[in-house]
Amino acid sequence: MDYREAVDFLLSLSDMERGYQASRNPTMSLASVRSLLGRLNDPQLGRPTVHVTGSKGKGTTAALIEGMLREAGYATALYTSPHLHSFTERIAIGGEAVSPEEFAAGLSAILPAVEAERESVHGDVSTFGVLTALFFWLVRAQVRRVEWQVVEVGLGGTFDATNVFEATEVAVITPISLEHTEILGKTTVEIARDKAGIIKRGTTAVVAKQRDPAVMAVIRERCEAVGATLVDVGATYGVEVVERHLWGQRLAVRRPNGEVLELRTRMLGRHLAENAMTAVAVGDAIRARGFALEDRAMAEGIARVRVPGRLEVMGQRPLLVADGAHNGESAAALAEALREYFRWKRCFLVIGVTRDKDLRAMGFALARLAELIVCVGFRNPRAMDPFEMIQQIGFLGPAAVAEESVAAGLDTALAHASDDDLVCVTGSLYVVAEAREAVLGESVIQN
Repeated sequence: MDYREAVDFLLSLSDMERGYQASRNPTMSLASVRSLLGRLNDPQLGRPTVHVTGSKGKGTTAALIEGMLREAGYATALYTSPHLHSFTERIAIGGEAVSPEEFAAGLSAILPAVEAERESVHGDVSTFGVLTALFFWLVRAQVRRVEWQVVEVGLGGTFDATNVFEATEVAVITPISLEHTEILGKTTVEIARDKAGIIKRGTTAVVAKQRDPAVMAVIRERCEAVGATLVDVGATYGVEVVERHLWGQRLAVRRPNGEVLELRTRMLGRHLAENAMTAVAVGDAIRARGFALEDRAMAEGIARVRVPGRLEVMGQRPLLVADGAHNGESAAALAEALREYFRWKRCFLVIGVTRDKDLRAMGFALARLAELIVCVGFRNPRAMDPFEMIQQIGFLGPAAVAEESVAAGLDTALAHASDDDLVCVTGSLYVVAEAREAVLGESVIQN
């Protein structure tokens, strides 16, 4: 099996990322994931784990945590989703995505177990479930033993394919907001209850600052029920943006004891500053559990991490920024960042979303900034039709037009923009990926 064949196989399976499913049932049961891992002799076990969930910032926070651990000298593995350009991005060993050859060889190795699971009483397997098993298998196959694995949840927490641990060192919950309401619940409390399922007995639960106090109450209840230690980041830590410029910012994180850790990061946004604060709290929790993790490693690790597609500056004159803001709260954070971190006269918005997203909430957050909204289609079966998008947000004030592709939408926005204007590409990460392909020449690796 080569990489093209590996991708074709993965795309032949049930995939919630590419096929809309308004159901509370996951495409692959957790029992099936655990059974598949059992057939592979449980490769998820045998190393310390940081498990990360949340509605906003979980991928960036996971990357920051892995960067700190790697800078401290640990051999690390990072599992994130979705990817921008290639499935290989989801599995990083020592800070580097696995190669297409290693990816394909790993999938070939676990394929007999996958096929056996498909024929078992548990039912079909999913793209994400197989990728999760592949991650753990590749981690165990490393010549140098991986000393820490940082695992980002795919969807929710309790029933997610990654929730396969009896115990973890740290469970991280980033800010929770309304998302996937047909699956996770109609309120933030219901969603928090689902996500809190990653908290296990004896773990340290590090919870980012939450807007809804009821969310903290749910998580606190879970920690008390299972005997986990709770770190309420919003109540005990603080962060200040000391300096900001086009290519990064300087931060000061205040710890519960009053000490201040100064940080630099190549990423932008107040929400990123809060993600960094949460990452520092995770680093402190790891150190409190007896592992070596110096402040220098935390600062250097955070300084080196860069996550593409998150408030990423792709060009100047006009300023061209891409950010995968996928719900109302993320869009509000993006709007705040565009005002605080950049200087521009007019804003041209290029936006595309999947059909399950609350586009209207995103529109309310962003429309007041925009001179023109360009609604775009993109290469995903779940993409909302751009003309339907206009029906949902065309009444918000700015002129709105539809384009069939991200590249065409960019052309339209750039044709209207002057050198001192801003063009912002946002919505689905699939849209951001296509923008990066068009502007930066980033290419898809055979998928």
